[in-house]
Amino acid sequence: MQARIRVVVAKPGLDGHDRGAKVVARALRDAGMEVVYTGLHQTPEQIVETAIQEDADAIGLSVLSGAHMTLFRRVIELLAERDASDIVVFGGGIIPADDIAELEALGVARIFTPGATTASIIEWVRANVTTPVS
Repeated sequence: MQARIRVVVAKPGLDGHDRGAKVVARALRDAGMEVVYTGLHQTPEQIVETAIQEDADAIGLSVLSGAHMTLFRRVIELLAERDASDIVVFGGGIIPADDIAELEALGVARIFTPGATTASIIEWVRANVTTPVS
């Protein structure tokens, strides 16, 4: 039997706008996934610790602050340090197209830009995040 996909949805950094993150978290949950929403103002260290403790299959970051290069890079680095690079990292926010290619080169699996539908996010997670067989 296939286990449900477990996703940690997080708002790293000082950005206080979390409506989008909550909408995505609810959509993933309503699609049958297990979702942990970490709340606002999380450090990359807190996010990675939560993902490991929750045995997450993926981390979805919402970044609107402009600090996306630093925050995504740090999460990817911490996952590698903790031998947890199998956790898929994706995200969304106000991220310039030139930065998306660089983030993907760092190991971010997908960036969703404004206007992405919750249906497209759900479809992508189902297609690209695997869970261990239980």
